Amino acid sequence: MRSGHAKGVTENCLASLRLPGRIICVPYSTNNIKLNLIYVTSIQLRKNMLKIIFAGTPEFAAKHLNALLEAGIKIHAVLTRPDKPSGRGQKLQPSPVKMLAEEKGLKVYQPKTLKDEAAEELIKSFEADVIVDVAYGVIIPKNILDIPRLGFMNVHPSLLPRWRGPAPIQHAILAGDKDTGVTIMKLDEGVDTGPIYLQKTYHMQPNETGATLRESLAKLGSNALITVLQQLETEEMSAKEQSDSGACYAPKIEKSMAEIHWSHPAFEIERMIRAFDDWPVAFSTIGGETIRIWEANPISNYTSEEPGTILRVIPEGIDVATGDGSLRIQRMQFPGGKVLTVAEVLNSKKEFFETHTKFE
Repeated sequence: MRSGHAKGVTENCLASLRLPGRIICVPYSTNNIKLNLIYVTSIQLRKNMLKIIFAGTPEFAAKHLNALLEAGIKIHAVLTRPDKPSGRGQKLQPSPVKMLAEEKGLKVYQPKTLKDEAAEELIKSFEADVIVDVAYGVIIPKNILDIPRLGFMNVHPSLLPRWRGPAPIQHAILAGDKDTGVTIMKLDEGVDTGPIYLQKTYHMQPNETGATLRESLAKLGSNALITVLQQLETEEMSAKEQSDSGACYAPKIEKSMAEIHWSHPAFEIERMIRAFDDWPVAFSTIGGETIRIWEANPISNYTSEEPGTILRVIPEGIDVATGDGSLRIQRMQFPGGKVLTVAEVLNSKKEFFETHTKFE
């Protein structure tokens, strides 16, 4: 098989197959005029043709980058946010995407912003067909969006237009959604309003947490992203305008949002505990101690006690009155300690809950 530009096709070619960016020459035999056909899958050709840049920062993005590399999709460079101070010593910590990219020998760029001239020149220098954005965390202005030949592609962990915004995973659990999923879309100037290439649905489990849902959607999103990239140059895959019908917004999660308000119904508090596992983690204060609550179940029994009042302390859990029903706490964490079951906590702190009988 001989490949090249049009001027490289000679009389030795019986036929030529034109594909974007290249011509494949099919030679013939002068003895029997027999075609020596060589089968090349369209997926293999597209992998080699697209020049892809990856932009992402957290672990969720790193899982997507790793999946692309394992699928044999070439990534020409990686964009990620600058290293951030972390821990007690405030040492600069690279992002999970940067650590993976360097491990794989990829070029890494960390512009502080994409709004200046230097960033524009950087993006132009890539000469990319498409830039894949997975939780990059940087505002991308229109002049930058327009630089790649096929624009910026985004993996969003919800079924758009539901839960546009920065925290769709937590808000899907908070709202009690039965289904969620991933959307592969083309970025535009709006907040998650761009045309949609592909959506995949995920049926949530009754005990789904923010951590488990993020893990499941990373796998689903990686597979969907690979599908779209493999088909992007063909008529098999085109983006369709996104409807605004049913749109809702998922605002950023702040640490203060994780404080439990015991006047709320038990089922709402239980959803909140699951949604904020593993960050920022639901918490409440009792006896001057801020306790993180990792697992609880609503109990339907009626109580006239004031919300926050401890109703019962048993190895199976601590029952607490809420605005509607009661909540059984099953796993918790004292400051500086490990996450423990209530049975484990009572081995050393049973008297604490006998002395302090109400969460604030």
